[in-house]
Amino acid sequence: MSRAWLALLMLGLVLTGCGRPVEEFGGPTMGSRYSLKYLAGGGVPERARLKAEVEAILAEVDAQFSTWRSDSWVSRFNQLPAGACAAAPATVRALVRFGAELAERSEGAFDLTVEPLRELWGFGPQSRGERVPSAQEIAAARTQIGYRQLRLEGERLCKATALQLDFDSIAAGHAVERIAARLEALGVDSYLLDVTGELKVRGRKADGSPWRVAIEAPRDDRRVAQRVLALDGYGLSTSGDYRNYFEVDGRRYSHTLDPRSGAPVAHDLASVTVVDRSALVADGLSTLLMVLGPQRGLAFAEEQGIAALFVRRGADGFVTEASEAFQRLEAGAVP
Repeated sequence: MSRAWLALLMLGLVLTGCGRPVEEFGGPTMGSRYSLKYLAGGGVPERARLKAEVEAILAEVDAQFSTWRSDSWVSRFNQLPAGACAAAPATVRALVRFGAELAERSEGAFDLTVEPLRELWGFGPQSRGERVPSAQEIAAARTQIGYRQLRLEGERLCKATALQLDFDSIAAGHAVERIAARLEALGVDSYLLDVTGELKVRGRKADGSPWRVAIEAPRDDRRVAQRVLALDGYGLSTSGDYRNYFEVDGRRYSHTLDPRSGAPVAHDLASVTVVDRSALVADGLSTLLMVLGPQRGLAFAEEQGIAALFVRRGADGFVTEASEAFQRLEAGAVP
């Protein structure tokens, strides 16, 4: 997603002791970076093959979902006029269905068609810089969005209006799930995978201890670990306003946009972390909860059994609230 690239500090990345060795590699992707740390040996393919497999998936995801390249599937779809249809890959169709599900569950707080708002506020690839648009400009942009204006017809995706899609809120989580499935099919049974801040963890380290992931406090000045979780078989995603924003007259304008108002979120929620068995689900839900805000977001998480950690700005510093499912996970129970 166009997001504050979530700085999730990862602890315990150097494995020691006897047993299978740790291998690692990484590189640039989606305007940020990816990394993989895993236990080698035991029939796991060579590092070069794994790296090629991972980067092939990342390249395919970028070619389908990046709005920052004009030749991607989504960019070409976005250029089509109202009433047009286009053949859509199975992965695109799956993410459109998932996006529609989140939109319905949240009564429109999540919407894959917010690209015109991103451009208007200066966060998109074609924008002319960050600025506060007029009420008239916001109203005009809102006429160009709406997830209900999309429909699937077999293998085609159609749009009733000249809307534009933005998959940034779920594309990285989708990439993580695809890579994780491929790694496991190749025999990798212990790994910590990070794609632009979206994580998936499986297995244990060489000494039998769990992988530990530190959730970063939402600070502008430095990186500080706020909570540490021992995870196995989970994905993790954080959305926040502390990396990608601009200020005008002392007011912060976050890159997280509320499709219902056409403007950046205006509450005091600084970040939301979601833990789920699926990194894709965690990715989408962290954005959804960030839009809903601290009160409605926490209520939504409790209603739907979501493991979520909310960090809001208080008068005397940051205040954290965790859903019951997150508290159980942190205590070591499966939510």
